[in-house]
Amino acid sequence: MKKLFYIIPILLALACKPAKHPSAVQISLVNNGQSVQFKGLDYAVMQDIGRDTTKDVWQNLVPVYRMPADTDMKNYQPVQPGRYQLKDSVVIFTPDTPFVKGQTYFVRNYRLGEGAMLIDYIKGRSQPGKVHFIDLIFKQ
Repeated sequence: MKKLFYIIPILLALACKPAKHPSAVQISLVNNGQSVQFKGLDYAVMQDIGRDTTKDVWQNLVPVYRMPADTDMKNYQPVQPGRYQLKDSVVIFTPDTPFVKGQTYFVRNYRLGEGAMLIDYIKGRSQPGKVHFIDLIFKQ
C-alpha cells in the first residue's frame, strides 16, 4: 500500500507535463527558387490573417531573414522585404529582390502561446515578454 502511495503522485506529475511539439511548419522553394512557401501553419489563423488588410501582418508571423556570416548576429538582421500571398492552406513569400544563389536564409516561426503557462515561469523555462520561436533554414 505504501508503494502505491508513492507511485500515484509520480504518475500524476508525469501525466501533467505538457508535450513539446516540433515545428509542424514546412518550407520549400517554389517558382524556380524565386519564392518560398510555408505549409503547416494553423489553417484558422491563416484564414483570419488573410482577411486582415494590414500589409505587414504576415511579416510579423513568419518573417524571412538573410543569414549573416556570423550566425551569432542573426537576431539583428533586417527582415527581407517582399510580398506574402495566401493560397488556400499555403503562404507564399516572394522577396522584392531575388534570393541570391548560394546564400542561406532563415524563417523565424514564432510559437505563440508556447511557454506561457504559469509553471513555465516558475521553473525558469520562460520569461515575461519572451516569445518562443524556431528558425527554419533554407538555401537558394
